[in-house]
Amino acid sequence: MASVILKGIPVSAGISIGKAFFLNRSGHGPIPRQTLAPELFEPELARLARAFGQFREELVQVRERIPTELREHAHIIDSHLMILDDPKLQGAAGNYIRTLGINAEWALEKAVADLQRAFEALDNPYFRDRIQDVRMVSDRVQARLSGQTGDIKAVRNRVVLMADDLSPADTAAIEVDKIMSVVTAQGGKTSHTGILARTLGIPAVIGVNDLEEHVRDGRLVVVDGLRGSVLVDPDEDELAKFTDLKYQFEAYHASIMRGCHLPGETIDGYRVKVKANIELLEEVAAVIDNGGEGVGLYRTEYSYMNRRTLPTEEELTEEYFELASIMSPKKVTLRTLDAGADKFIALLGNPDERNPALGLRAIRLCMHHKDLFKTQLRAILRASTVGNVSVMFPMISGLREIRQAMSLLRTAQSELRYQGMSYDPEMPVGIMMELPSAVMIAEVLAREVDFFSIGTNDLIQYSLGIDRTNRYVSHMYQPLHPAVVRSIKHIVDAAHQAGIEVSLCGEMASDPFCVPILMGMQIDAISLNPQAIPGIKRIIRQATMDDCKKLLKEVLESTTVARTNRLVRDTIFQKFPDELMFFSSLLDQEEGMTG
Repeated sequence: MASVILKGIPVSAGISIGKAFFLNRSGHGPIPRQTLAPELFEPELARLARAFGQFREELVQVRERIPTELREHAHIIDSHLMILDDPKLQGAAGNYIRTLGINAEWALEKAVADLQRAFEALDNPYFRDRIQDVRMVSDRVQARLSGQTGDIKAVRNRVVLMADDLSPADTAAIEVDKIMSVVTAQGGKTSHTGILARTLGIPAVIGVNDLEEHVRDGRLVVVDGLRGSVLVDPDEDELAKFTDLKYQFEAYHASIMRGCHLPGETIDGYRVKVKANIELLEEVAAVIDNGGEGVGLYRTEYSYMNRRTLPTEEELTEEYFELASIMSPKKVTLRTLDAGADKFIALLGNPDERNPALGLRAIRLCMHHKDLFKTQLRAILRASTVGNVSVMFPMISGLREIRQAMSLLRTAQSELRYQGMSYDPEMPVGIMMELPSAVMIAEVLAREVDFFSIGTNDLIQYSLGIDRTNRYVSHMYQPLHPAVVRSIKHIVDAAHQAGIEVSLCGEMASDPFCVPILMGMQIDAISLNPQAIPGIKRIIRQATMDDCKKLLKEVLESTTVARTNRLVRDTIFQKFPDELMFFSSLLDQEEGMTG
């Protein structure tokens, strides 16, 4: 048996077996702490500036020679350059040198600690992840102060790359053919490492506790990017098991990729559009490569984050126009700014809210900042000239919000006409169906818009009163709860009665236990993360509508979650046994959903 099995978050699927290579261990040794005579203050400030400058120059050079397959991620390096240039870091460290008379390493450590306390006080998941970027930049500057380089070029053979965390510069400098997989101790769901690993097509597990304590260079490890585990020193039986699983997964992945550009159509001819959810422009390549039939959800809020100023209309227009042009003639749906709660925009201030999930967020935030909202609407309208753009408003609770948003959209249209700017007057307008109040009046709302998009992540949480990130109640987050299934069915029926399309863009769209039920409802489209598209498409292509409708009927007749879960699991395992072995990570992480 392996000497230790470490658990983390699987962010890029696959299995790798190889020797560990640790890059930039976080333990650079204790930070030296010295007090300085006044005449040494200026030389120490110069040493600090030199270390910042060295790392900045290295980042610029890496950006210029970034590999072709990572060219689209160059903006990530820009975020680290912004941190290097921000006076809150170097300036604060310099002030400590001047006022306390301490050495540069100690001063930088204190400056980072101050920033960490400030970020943690915001109690915001997005900013908790962003402090990791600050720490990463600080670690690299500390390495320059101590004369270390931490150069990734030290990798000579194919290895399992391990690190406390990977900076964008580290990842951009990777020689792809030498890296089998990536494992990091740090990182959250918004981490850059996951996106980059998926782009490279290599397994990755992040957020692994005690990684440095248990893994040394040269140790044999198994990285399970399906379940999120790392086995250190596996025994012969484990090696045989994971070698077999690795080959099975690679064969399965090659098989689904061969058919990923085929339409999402059942054996008996029912067509489901399978689109992608993305949040960054550089993910468009993954949509195309994985057979996405359009972008069903473009999360526009990420263009507002990690910036010193709000994006201008011209910047947003360029971004949306490029997205639409690349995807044309396939459709692109832009969700307007869905900020607040877990996606906080620092430049809009930090409202004092006891319960931000039920507070000033999404469409409410936009109507509170009408100028900002109108700027975005103008940009979307200008990009609509490509001819394939739709817009949708998030977190709609009733008619009033739709009509307010539509009024502002019409104002933006009038301004563009007056200024002689073109836009598509027939651009479809839809809403996110994610609040129980919207479900109850779905027939009324359907008469106001061109399409519905069901956001099941929030719909489930608000319907069941469950915070799925809360470890005490997350087991109660049940996508197949009878109330949830009936709510979705009601939305679909209301949309079709009104003659409009309805799609679903929540996590249920990538869940093989839920997709046949959604198909039984005759949903028009599903939208999911690009990497999940090939597998879900294959399940659709192996199904029949008769079977899906039969399963839906049995699910609607079920009155308990336990019975529904057993029924669905038995049926799906019977129909798709080979497919589901690679969805085990879903089963492990969301056991309450399916068991």
